[in-house]
Amino acid sequence: MAKKIIMIVIASMLAIFYSSAKGGNDKRIVGYVTSWTAELPDAKNLTNINYAFGHVNKTFDGVRIDNPQRLKDVVAMKKKNRNLKVQLSVGGWGSGGFSEMAADPAKRKAFAADCRKVVDEYRLDGIDIDWEYPGSGAAGISSSSSDKANYTLLMRDLRNALGKDKLLTLASPATVGFYEFAPIMPYVDFVNVMAYDLNRPPYHHSSLYRSPLSGDMTADEGVKAHISGGVPAAKIVLGVPFYGHGKKGVFPDFVDYDKIAAGDGMKVVFDDKACVPYIVDSAGEMVMTFDDAESLKRKCKYVEENGLGGIMIWECAGDTDDARLLKTIRKALK
Repeated sequence: MAKKIIMIVIASMLAIFYSSAKGGNDKRIVGYVTSWTAELPDAKNLTNINYAFGHVNKTFDGVRIDNPQRLKDVVAMKKKNRNLKVQLSVGGWGSGGFSEMAADPAKRKAFAADCRKVVDEYRLDGIDIDWEYPGSGAAGISSSSSDKANYTLLMRDLRNALGKDKLLTLASPATVGFYEFAPIMPYVDFVNVMAYDLNRPPYHHSSLYRSPLSGDMTADEGVKAHISGGVPAAKIVLGVPFYGHGKKGVFPDFVDYDKIAAGDGMKVVFDDKACVPYIVDSAGEMVMTFDDAESLKRKCKYVEENGLGGIMIWECAGDTDDARLLKTIRKALK
């Protein structure tokens, strides 16, 4: 009996340890790390890193990686957190070649095989597809009316090439319509919903709930749209920004969180309905929209209450030197 009790205690302690290592309650904390920055986040505060970016090569049958040495440096972070998962994110805004590759069965399978080769060569844990967006040429890339159907075939071929033991994920905008989610769900581990860049001042760019300042989309509405489209709640990872958008002529369009500050005559206001902060000028007009520690706490609570899979961050380098935002997320999801 005593031996049995000891075994139960050990098993419980191991379960607690592994749950903590994943972010608590198996919630993921996915951080994007880019090829063009120098900072590296604390590996112990993340469960997953998506390295940005890889691209479809010029012959549409393989992968090209930006700054391969930095990817190796990111993979080396696994020495500090043996549970950390590192994926190569292929795509990004303005990254093309997807439409041509996915439309050709031979090129599509060759691309998938090269993804597997890259995973093995760099000791990665999987691939993240960030095609922005199937069927759309808004980013200046080629597109086709067949992209949506071919995207499903691409995910199927990627899963076949990667096998069951590697991660396959995708980045999706808050608005749905670019994908047929139900057919790809058997192939995909989780979906990173980019619940940011939703608007610019005078509206919030990452509003959680609707308020008069939310504009045409909120994170909550984006999550519900994905669930209605066939994505299980547990496979949704809610994207949050570590940067803000400024009003033209007052602030730059993109400002890292650690550089955001209210100037003379300005003040920070918190929108309790939208659950996000913003900066107003002396006339009360929004001049900066962003997230802070308080808004991230509320978004983590939203993730817990709605059974979502976790939080995704674009991107880690925008945090303060003492990792204020990342530590807030880590603590809130324990």
